[in-house]
Formats: sequence, C-alpha cells, structure tokens
Amino acid sequence: MRLVKAFVVSSVALLAAPQTVHADVVLDWNGIMLGTISGQNPFAQARFAAITQVAVFEAVNAITGYYEPYVGTVTAPPGASPEAAAVAAAHGVLKNYFPAAAATLDAARADSLAAIPDGPPKAAGILVGEAAARVLIDLRANDGSGSPIPYTPLTGPGYWQPTPPAFGPGVLLHWGRVTPFALVSGDQYRSDPPPALTSHSYTRDYKEVAKVGGVGSAHRPPDRAEVARYFAVVSAAHAWNQAASQVSIAQRRSLSENARTLALLNMAINDGLIASMDSKYHYHFWRPVTAIRAGDTDGNPGTVPDPSYTPFVVTPSFPGYPSAHASASYAARAVLERVFPHEKCRAIILSHPGVPGVVLPYTSFSAITEDIDDARVFGGIHFRFDQVAGARQGKRVGAYVHHEHLRPVGDGDAGGVERLELPQE
Repeated sequence: MRLVKAFVVSSVALLAAPQTVHADVVLDWNGIMLGTISGQNPFAQARFAAITQVAVFEAVNAITGYYEPYVGTVTAPPGASPEAAAVAAAHGVLKNYFPAAAATLDAARADSLAAIPDGPPKAAGILVGEAAARVLIDLRANDGSGSPIPYTPLTGPGYWQPTPPAFGPGVLLHWGRVTPFALVSGDQYRSDPPPALTSHSYTRDYKEVAKVGGVGSAHRPPDRAEVARYFAVVSAAHAWNQAASQVSIAQRRSLSENARTLALLNMAINDGLIASMDSKYHYHFWRPVTAIRAGDTDGNPGTVPDPSYTPFVVTPSFPGYPSAHASASYAARAVLERVFPHEKCRAIILSHPGVPGVVLPYTSFSAITEDIDDARVFGGIHFRFDQVAGARQGKRVGAYVHHEHLRPVGDGDAGGVERLELPQE
C-alpha cells in the first residue's frame, strides 16, 4: 500500500477560505467556465474547456504577441485591451455552447467589463475576443465529437463486457477519433498491450484490486475511500484547472502567461482523453468487476474468483485499459511541471461541490496524480497497470503539447519531442 501523499479534511472550513490575491480576468473566467461545463461528462468537459481556453489565449496573444499563435488568423489593432479580449472570448464560446446559461454569462461579462475603463482599447479588445471565439467554434464544428458509434463487445476472457449495476452498452467509442487539439491523431501515443492474463503483473494487480477495491473491503483506509469518492465525481478538467489557477495566483503570473498556461493545460487534458479512448477500444480490456467475478475463466490459477465482487465506486461504461483519468491527469501534470518551477509550487487545495466536506490539500502535482491512481484502484474500477499505462501515455501527450504549441516567440526548435527526456514515475 502506498504512503498517503495528501490528507483529507472533513470540514468545509477551507472551502470558505478567502483568496488573498485577486485573480485576473483569465483566471476569473476559467472559474466561470468550470461552473458552466460542470454538468457534462468528463470528456465533453475537457473539450469545452480546451475550446474556451484556446480562444482566450488566441484573443490575448493577438494583442500581446508573446507566443506563437494557435490559429494565427485573429488580428488586433494597436492598444486593444487584452483583458476585454479575454472576457469576450470566454463569454462567446460558453454562450454559444450553453445558451441556457446566457443570462448568467451575460451578467458575468458585464461585471468583468465594468472594471475596464470605457474607450477605444476596451471596444477593440471586445471585438478581438469575439473574433477569437468565432474562430475556435468554427474550427471545432466538425471535430467528430457529435458522432457516436455503436459498440458490440467482443467475447471471451480479457474482453470488456457491460458492467453492473446498469450493464449499459459501451459508450464513447467515437471519442478516440475526435480531432485532437495538438496531437496528430488519437493513436499517436497508443498504449502498449495490457499484460497477459497469466502474467505475474496481472496476477499481482488482480489481487490488489480484489483486496482493496470492493464495496465492503476492510483493507481500504478511510483516506483512500475519500480519495476514491472524490475523483469518481471530479473530472480531470476540474481538478487540474483548479490547481493551475491556484499556483498561478500564488506566483503572480501575468495575464498573458495565464492565458497560455490554461490553453496548454486544457489541450493536453483533452488530447490525453482522446488518446486514452483510442487505446481503450483498440484493446477492449475488461474491468476488474468482470475479471474478478470470472476469475476462474482466465486460465490463471492465481486469480481466485469472487462472483459477488462489487466495486466501491460505479464502473464507467467503457473498457478499462488504459485509465482515462490517468492519461488526462499525467498529461496535465507534464504541462504544469514544465510551466511552473517545481520547487516553487505552493499549497494546492482541491474541492468540489459534488463532494461536500472533502478537501484535498497538496504541495506537488505528483501527489495529485498519485492520489488519482490510488482512487481508481481503491475505488475498484481499475487495475494498477491501467494507471501505469495511462501515466505513460499522458506524460507523452503532455510533453508533446508543451513542446510543439504556443511557444514563446523566438524560442526556436529544441528538437523533436521524441528525443525529450520524460519524467520517470
């Protein structure tokens, strides 16, 4: 069992702790974005977050010009307000996709713009932001996200089958084919095959999740139960945007830096999920609940079956290998560890209204990913090797996103990303 890397505070006191440093409009609207998209599934959340934050970046960068653009077709007159551009870009994207939230979004836009002095710079910035929103909306109009594909499960030991309690069909088969924001294609960093059912690594990880992942397990520490419950609700987009915003505030990053960081972060999360779904439906690997209930069918004498095994949290309705939360989260971590000096990482506090009373404090990005790995295993929905494969995939995705996109102007080309040293886990 791993040592606990973060502790759980069963109190809402920290949730109400005031920010001592005010966020800029990029961070303000990042928070508005998270609230607006919260009702979507984690994959849609990642897509909407990426569209929003890339539009904000494109608008701000059209004015400041510090980084290479994402699209490069948005232009700005001299003196345009980057703050007004950021507000208009985020508002334009979110109102387009969430018209039911129009009144709330319009009110937030008015509040944000009221703090910017009236005049030609503000008016010009608004036009730049609106143009950036249109460009990104048009760019993603036919990205494949709205084209579901029915899935027929394969049969036999090792293959995914519908899981309890709903036994629903496999979903999101099409997501591995959605156009990425940064990757060339969803299969660019496809995971290596999962371990054989008779291998030592499979046997070891089978026994672990069978021991600690069941709903009635006496081997799951209370803090691992809280972490499992938390990350069953909280998407990668929510957790990592919250973390990045807090570190940005603590380090007093500039508006332009924040726009770039959040764009890179959300591109990486989105593309990590696309890569994960490509791999999931390439290997069709079964979930622990199916494997453990059918442990006598896998040809492995070391996997003792438990026909009544029920995971602590509900299993998502798609194949298990690799872990999508790991792929997205390690992609996020790879970006943030490159953007922020690791030694200056301040305290991070993760919270979510869907998990009231649970607050997770961290002092490093690595501690977050370690908890996410534990959450999926102690939650009973992933084998440990699912997490390892997702971590490897996510690190590659994040390194590629950071290396290939939105680089500082004049930074040059440091060489192909395949030659980069990736952090070891």
